[in-house]
Amino acid sequence: MIFERVFAALLLLAIDVSAEDTPPEPPAQPLPFSHKTHADANMACQTCHPNPDPGKNMGIARPSACMGCHKTVKATSPAIMQLAALAKKNRDIPWIRVYRIPDFVKFSHRLHLKTGNTCDECHGPVATRTRLAVEYDMKQTGCLACHRVKKAPMLCSTCHD
Repeated sequence: MIFERVFAALLLLAIDVSAEDTPPEPPAQPLPFSHKTHADANMACQTCHPNPDPGKNMGIARPSACMGCHKTVKATSPAIMQLAALAKKNRDIPWIRVYRIPDFVKFSHRLHLKTGNTCDECHGPVATRTRLAVEYDMKQTGCLACHRVKKAPMLCSTCHD
């Protein structure tokens, strides 16, 4: 246990965390989407981002689900017409991924939500954004900093096999 904590501390010292690192620009997406517009309509995150078993990932709504509202809401806008065409063909929107958890990391959105974490803590103030970009350190340093503040487990085996 002490060995793992010492190793984690040494690993953190070895990582180059430069103050010059700036978050990337939001990627251009195939359809315009504003989290702010949807949050302002009082839609909960889980409306569009279900958390299917086993709970590791949050999903993304299929175009057919979006069309539940968009049959009437902004139905004549070019973007919604593209969305309707995808729904009709039963195809997903080819979103450009913004966040990615490496395969070697054990992570469960469900566990983090169940322990009281909010979407904003990792993804930033999404409800105020018209376009998403990575806003926080989503690497080991950021995760360990959060675990330290929340007094969550910091053993290597917490996140790695």
